[in-house]
Order: sequence, then structure tokens, then C-alpha cells
Amino acid sequence: MSRSVPISIRVVQGVAAHEGVEPVDLEPPLHEVVDTDALNMLFRSTDDSNVSVEFTYRGTHVCIDDSGKIEITATTTDSSSSTTAE
Repeated sequence: MSRSVPISIRVVQGVAAHEGVEPVDLEPPLHEVVDTDALNMLFRSTDDSNVSVEFTYRGTHVCIDDSGKIEITATTTDSSSSTTAE
């Protein structure tokens, strides 16, 4: 996982890849759905922590585990569609 790229940017990139669109095309922007500053702070620490975050964004379920791994899954009835962002 690259800690040099903020987790909120990685979420946007992952959702965009999952949808097959450019990150700038995502509406609404992630910062209108979650507090991206707080999200970045949670995963900025280099200390071991047991934090995980889950939320819904643009019809996807976003799950970030304590290692910073991001899993993006469609919230529709077709739950077979999943994307993982490292």
C-alpha cells in the first residue's frame, strides 16, 4: 500500500476504476459524502491500529481495512462485482 497517496484519493481512484470512468467524472465528489480529512487522518498513522471504515458511495460499498486495503463492491443485487484497490 502506498501511504504517500491519501486514502481518500485511493478511494476515488478505486470507485472510478470499478465504474470504468475517470475520477474527475464522479458526482457527487467524495468530500460531499464523507469527511475526507477525517478519513485521511484515520489512515495516515504509521502505528499499528485496528481501524476499519465502511460506507456507501455512488451505489458501491467501500470497505477499508486496517492495512489500508480498499474493497469496492456493488450494492446492487449483483454482488459478484468487486474491485480491490491497493
